[in-house]
Amino acid sequence: MTIKKLQALRESEDSVEFKEAKNNFPWNGGSHTEQKERRKCFLGYIVALANEKGGLLVLGMADKVPHTVVGSNFGDGEIGALEDAVYNRLAIRVHIEELFDKNGLRVLVTKVPSRPLGRTIKFEGVPLMRTGDSLRNMSDEEILSILSEQEPDFSANICPELTIEDIDKNAMTILKDRYALKQQNPAFRELTTEQVLTDLDLKTVKGITNAALILLGKEEALKKHLPNAQVNIEYRKTVAQTPFDKRHTYLKPLFIGIDDIWKQLNARNLDHKINESPYKFDIPYFNEEVIREAALNAIAHRDYTINSEIVIKQSPDSISITNAGGFPKGVNLNNILTTNSTPRSRLLAQILEKTGLVERSGQGVDKIFRITLSEGKPLPDYSKSDLFQVELTLDATMQDKAFTMFMADIQVKRGTDNPIGTFKTLALHSIKEGKSEDINSNLLEELEKENLIKRSGGSSSNKYVLADLYFEIKEQPSEVGGFRLIDLERVLRVLLNNHPAKMKDFVSAFEDDLNRDQVRYLIDKLVDIVLDKKGSGSGTTYSLKGGVIDLNNITDILKDA
Repeated sequence: MTIKKLQALRESEDSVEFKEAKNNFPWNGGSHTEQKERRKCFLGYIVALANEKGGLLVLGMADKVPHTVVGSNFGDGEIGALEDAVYNRLAIRVHIEELFDKNGLRVLVTKVPSRPLGRTIKFEGVPLMRTGDSLRNMSDEEILSILSEQEPDFSANICPELTIEDIDKNAMTILKDRYALKQQNPAFRELTTEQVLTDLDLKTVKGITNAALILLGKEEALKKHLPNAQVNIEYRKTVAQTPFDKRHTYLKPLFIGIDDIWKQLNARNLDHKINESPYKFDIPYFNEEVIREAALNAIAHRDYTINSEIVIKQSPDSISITNAGGFPKGVNLNNILTTNSTPRSRLLAQILEKTGLVERSGQGVDKIFRITLSEGKPLPDYSKSDLFQVELTLDATMQDKAFTMFMADIQVKRGTDNPIGTFKTLALHSIKEGKSEDINSNLLEELEKENLIKRSGGSSSNKYVLADLYFEIKEQPSEVGGFRLIDLERVLRVLLNNHPAKMKDFVSAFEDDLNRDQVRYLIDKLVDIVLDKKGSGSGTTYSLKGGVIDLNNITDILKDA
C-alpha cells in the first residue's frame, strides 16, 4: 500500500475509514462516559470494519477526497504491542503498517479482517457498523441476517478440471475396504471407481467434488488444486523452543495420509510404565485413538478458504494441532462437549463417518476427553483457539498414576462392550480434583450407586470423594531405591530421545521441578548403576548401560542395588 493509492480510495465504496487522528486519538473509549462517544476510538472503528467484512482504518489522513496527509502520532513506536492488544481484546488479527510522505508525515494503516461467518464483533458488548462519519448499533435485522448465515459446504463444491485419473488407486482401495466393513456391504469392494464416487455423492453430473480431492486425490492433483490441504509436523525437543528440530510435510489423499501422520508422530512416542501389582500395563504418551481423532477433526472442520495449512507441533511431552478457521458455528470453549457441531465440510465428514474413520458427528471431542482423562493426563486444552483458528494441545504428562489405575479397574469390571462415558469420566476427574459442586445431581447419584464415589462427610453431606479403591492405590510407593519414579521416567525419556545425552538435556527436562545442581546430583547417583558416563567437562555424555531398555529394567536394577 502507498499513500498515493490510499488517496484514490473512497470510504464507502472501498471499505476504508480515514481519520486525521493527529494527537490524542483514543485507543479504547478515552475519557468519554457516553457510549456513542466512547465508540469513536481505534477499537470501535476496527469492530465496525470487521462487521462490514473487513477493510482499512487509516490514521493521519483527512477523510475528504483527496485525503490530505496530516500525520498521526497514534501508536508511534508500539506497532507490535498494538497488534497484540487488539488480538487480546477482540480475538482478531490486524496488520498495521506505517507510511511516510515526502515531508516525513506519518500515516498509520490498519488492515482489518472480516468477521467470521455467522458471528458479529462487539465493542463493549455492542456490535457496531459505520454510517457516514459516525458509528451506530447494528439493527436487529442486520444481526439476525448475520446469525442466520450458513457456511457453504466447501467439500461439496466441484473441483474444476479434476478427473478420474487424478484419483489415487490405493486410496480408493482403502475407502472401499473401510466402507464395506463399516456398512457390512462386501459387494461395495467390487464397484468401479466412478460408481463409488457417484454412490457417495463425490461425483455429480457437474464434476468431481473437493471432498474426493481431499480424500482420494493424488499428490500432484492436491498440489495443483488445493495445496493448503498440506499437513506439517514439526518436532521440538522442548515446548518452549521456537525453531523446530525436524519438519515433515504431508500432502497425500487422506485415506493414506492419516496413517502416515500417525506413524510419524508415533515414531517418537514413549510409554508410561504402570508396574504396581496387580496393575501392570503401559500407557502411551500419545494415545493413537486420540491423535487420529484430533487430526481428522482438524481436517474435517478446518476452513479451506483460508490459505494456511494444518500444523502439528510435537515435543516429548506435548502435541498441539492447529487448523484454520474458528470453532464451527454455535460451538465455543464452554459448550464444546455439549453441542453437536455442523462441520464446514459436511460431505467430507459424512464419508469419514460412513467409513468409520471418525466418530458420529460431534462425538470425536468426547472420545478425546474421555480417553485422555482416563489415562491420568491433564484436560485437553483448547484455550488458545480464537475466531480464526482452533488449537488443541495434548499434554502427555501422567499427573495421577493412581487415577489411571482406578479408571483401568473400573473399565475391566465394566467390560470392553460397556465403556464408561465421557461425562462420568469428567465427573470422576472433577471429584478427584475436589470440585464436585457443579456436577449434575443425577450423575452424582449414578456414580454413588455404582460405588465409584462416596460422600466425604456422612450420608447427609453434599461433598464427594472417589471410592476407597483410589486411595488404596494411591498409598502404593512412588519411589524405588531412593529415587522418585517420576524422576526415573524423565531420565529415561531424555536418553531415549538423545543418543547420547548431555547434562543440559536433563536440566531442560526437569526445568519446572529440579534445579541444575539437583539434576546433576540425581544423574551422578545413577552413573554406574543404570548409566554410562563418557568424556569430561562440557563434553560429558551419558547413555543407558547395556541391557537397560525401559523403566521396568531400571526399577529392578535399583531394587537389587
